[in-house]
This record gives sequence, structure tokens and C-alpha cells, in this order.
Amino acid sequence: MWVFWARIFCFAHDNQSNLEVEHISRDHQINEEIRAKEVRLIGPDGEQIGIKPLREALQIAYDANLDLVNIAPQAKPPVCRIMDYGKFRYEQQKKEKEARKNQKIVDLKEVWFRSNIEEHDFQTKFRNVVKFLKEGDKVKCSVRFRGREIAHANIGQKILERVANEAGDICVVERVPKLEGRSMIMILAPKSH
Repeated sequence: MWVFWARIFCFAHDNQSNLEVEHISRDHQINEEIRAKEVRLIGPDGEQIGIKPLREALQIAYDANLDLVNIAPQAKPPVCRIMDYGKFRYEQQKKEKEARKNQKIVDLKEVWFRSNIEEHDFQTKFRNVVKFLKEGDKVKCSVRFRGREIAHANIGQKILERVANEAGDICVVERVPKLEGRSMIMILAPKSH
């Protein structure tokens, strides 16, 4: 007998939580979900209809074969608009997708240098720095010191300053060269156009 009641409770609890999740996932209250007695009503074309009782506003929306959507629940009285909610949600999702497609995510790329780097290796790594900056990414330039090389940290600083000077027309130094542990780090950001 106990198992039977436990199953009923779990079933009811699961259904209730699903309803809550569905209700929370929506941004607006629509139709019967609106709990106000009076609402300020806006028509389907954006015209102000005025303050109406909720029942009358719902009837106007049903007669137009549209939904009553609470767009400003904090207002006194709440502002509701008559619209096709499915079409509204579709257009909102389309706009959000377009905005995500157009935004550029800035990555932080890292280029390692050594304190005793040769000229050819420096030019190769410098080309990578320039390429990353032109793509719109930030670049973390690091000089790694091994063993007793740390005693000559000024050599690493000169290398990083040379990178900043040579790439000065396409970047700004966001963080000046600074010694952290056994590495000296500098961050470059692309100049905004």
C-alpha cells in the first residue's frame, strides 16, 4: 500500500515540477496566467485601448484570435498587449541568433619567447603575434627563463618591448611586461577600428 501512494506522490511531484519548469522558461505571462484585476491594454497595432478589466481584455484578445501578453508586470496596473505570442517568440529567437552570429568572441592567444632567441625564430613568432592581433584576438607574450637565466630578466623585458614597439601600429599594450615566477608576461590587445 505504501509503494502505491509513493508512486502517486512521485508522479504528481514530477508533473508539478515539469509544469513549473515550463512556466519559468517563458518570459511573459499570457492569457489565463495573468492574475491582475485590471490591465492597461495595448491593441495589436500598438494603439492604446485604455484600462480594462482582465475578463474584458481576454475577451477582446480571443475575439481577435490573438493572445493577451503581460509585457510590463511591474507597472500599476500591468501593461498587456494583444499579439500573436508564437510569432513574437519566433522573431525574438531569430534576433538573438543573429546577434550571437555577429558578435566576435575575443580569445587570448599565447606566444612563448626564450631569452636567448635567435632573429629568425623571433620573426616567426612575431608574425604569429601580428596574425592573432589582426584576427581580433588578444595576445599574451611570455618569456620563459630557465635556470640562471632569471638573473638576466632585463633581456626578456627588452624582447617584449621590441614586440610591443614593432606591433605598435596595430595593438595597444594592455599589461606591461611583468615578472611572474620564472616567466615575464605582457598582454597586447588589438586597436579598435
